[in-house]
Amino acid sequence: MQTDETSDESTAQPPLFRAAEYVRMSTEHQQYSTENQADKIREYAERRGIEIVRTYADEGKSGLSIGGRASLQRLIADVESGNTDFTLILVYDVSRWGRFQNADESAYYEYICHRKNIHVVYVAEQFENDGSPVSTIVKGVKRAMAGEYSRELSAKVFAGQCRLIELGFRQGGPAGYGLRRVLIDQAGSTKGELARGEHKSLQTDRVILMPGPEDEIRIVNQMYRWFIDEGLVESEIAGRLNGMRVRTDIDRDWTRATVHEVLTNEKYVGNNVYNRISFKLKKHRVINAPDMWIRKEGAFDAIVPPDVFYTAQGIIRARARRYTDEELIERLRSLYQNRGFLSGLIIDETEGMPSTSVYVHRFGSLIRAYQAVGFTPDRDYRYLETNRFLRRLHPEIVGQTETMIADLGGTVWRDPATDLLRLNQEFTVSLVLARCQTHDNGRNRWKVRFDTSLAPDITVAVRLDQPNQAPLDYYLLPRLDFGLPRISLADRNAMEFESYRFDTLDYLYGMAERTRIRRAA
Repeated sequence: MQTDETSDESTAQPPLFRAAEYVRMSTEHQQYSTENQADKIREYAERRGIEIVRTYADEGKSGLSIGGRASLQRLIADVESGNTDFTLILVYDVSRWGRFQNADESAYYEYICHRKNIHVVYVAEQFENDGSPVSTIVKGVKRAMAGEYSRELSAKVFAGQCRLIELGFRQGGPAGYGLRRVLIDQAGSTKGELARGEHKSLQTDRVILMPGPEDEIRIVNQMYRWFIDEGLVESEIAGRLNGMRVRTDIDRDWTRATVHEVLTNEKYVGNNVYNRISFKLKKHRVINAPDMWIRKEGAFDAIVPPDVFYTAQGIIRARARRYTDEELIERLRSLYQNRGFLSGLIIDETEGMPSTSVYVHRFGSLIRAYQAVGFTPDRDYRYLETNRFLRRLHPEIVGQTETMIADLGGTVWRDPATDLLRLNQEFTVSLVLARCQTHDNGRNRWKVRFDTSLAPDITVAVRLDQPNQAPLDYYLLPRLDFGLPRISLADRNAMEFESYRFDTLDYLYGMAERTRIRRAA
């Protein structure tokens, strides 16, 4: 009887440890589904007398970086804040923790947990993560292998995409004004036109471009005639089109940028061009030189005669020739003498002048270029010019966001008065621009103001770079966590802010993406 009582008492003992489980699945294969990971983790926990009290799951998320992985960010934030009721984190294997291209990044997040006396356990690995020399070496090799897998996969995917381009098939992106995407089957037979936001459902299907409606083709060729025969620049062409009430392919007003795209994209003469911009392994976007482009000439039916198209390219190349520093200064001095003062708007709107971006790139800033010609703008005037630039930039970012979400199958309704976006009739988003202010001590600050009258579910704070010319990064700030009318961000911020920071808006797009479900046979 005494033995039985002892046995009953042992089985009634509570678990020795409390743990959180972290599971992640990208789009690799079924063995890494979050359900399979959770099953293995729970089997491990039962054998070791561990109680799982929390689950952090990132589904459909790449392991290349922590950006976009909201659950891992929340896990790290909980650990750092001390707001945890567990001492273990159970992960399926090293690759589920992340396929970071820098193995030290993986170690860094694990060290954050270790510093708070929380141990990370990889349940499917053949080594115990006990800090011994052997486990440290094996874990380091596993981390490197996880990153190398992504690099090899990226190379294979890129090679496959290049092969499809050379065969004349379209690889992603909207068709553009005057063109339409058409789906063809494995035998080359046309299956139908793809509307905006629609995607192919069969892996063997392919997409090509076809000429669009006759009225759009006529407008495209008219734009080339205006540019070549009448010498109109892109902004003037946009003004004419808007005056004629002609809308773009996404039902928006024409701008200098959208006209320039029509005048320079080789798809209008039937060429299939790929790899103009690289964004491999979630790193920085790189604009590649033309000799790195993958091109298939004559892949589609042209809607612009080749001689007309290449005449336009010659005009654009002549206009964009490289100036010496002396030529840039001389042109700026001449403009200053004629106008009496200088600004970014005056430079960009003057025909024959290089753009402000050329001066910033060559001299470091517009202020230094101004000083070279003897012009010293006052501080308030520079602030006014920045504000004018921000007023032009905001609708461009809103429009880009609308387009990307529509391409992913989501629905967007925009309030024309406030630019408040409603995504999929589920939640509202407000985009605000945060101007960079550099203090005398060299530190940068960004003030983010929330529109409390609109009360959006998510405020996307777009931090601008130091010259206030382009987005630096993005903060996706939910209303439930930020009830103040404004916050201030620095170059480095606390984890409660950094957990909401992203290099791109891909995470927002993922929230709005809709996946098509095929019927079972």
